Amino acid sequence: NTERKMTATYTIRAENEADTEQFGSRLSKQISGDEIVGLIGTLGSGKTRLVQAIAGALGIAPRDVVSPTYVLLHEHRGTYPVFHFDLYRVADRDEWSELGVDEILEGGGIALLEWADRFREQMPSNWLEIAIEVHGEHERSFTCTAHGKRYEELIASLQS
Repeated sequence: NTERKMTATYTIRAENEADTEQFGSRLSKQISGDEIVGLIGTLGSGKTRLVQAIAGALGIAPRDVVSPTYVLLHEHRGTYPVFHFDLYRVADRDEWSELGVDEILEGGGIALLEWADRFREQMPSNWLEIAIEVHGEHERSFTCTAHGKRYEELIASLQS
């Protein structure tokens, strides 16, 4: 008798950038200032674009939010501190540790981690996964998966 834990998921389809902006804004309204959001998608799928939408709704100028591909981390100050990671060039667990990811995740604020799927084992037990799928030049689907009760509640709020 194998017991499977059900995980809350929610998918939203964005037909254009305005829909992506609206989703980021809706998501930011569910944020209490201590969240971990992992973004998963191919190059050019819109991970940074979604971060810009979330950050903009939190009082951070979207033009100030650029992909931290080469610096690995940008910190922004808005309604809450926002830590925007790009894990694409992080080689391994040692580099994850050197970057101080665990300390930042434990320290509060909003952590938005692009390429979170590269470090699933290091992700905390509670986080929101957002997988982005490309359907056209501006069309995307965002599938949110809860890891932990807090994020199950967040998804329930998004669905209502």
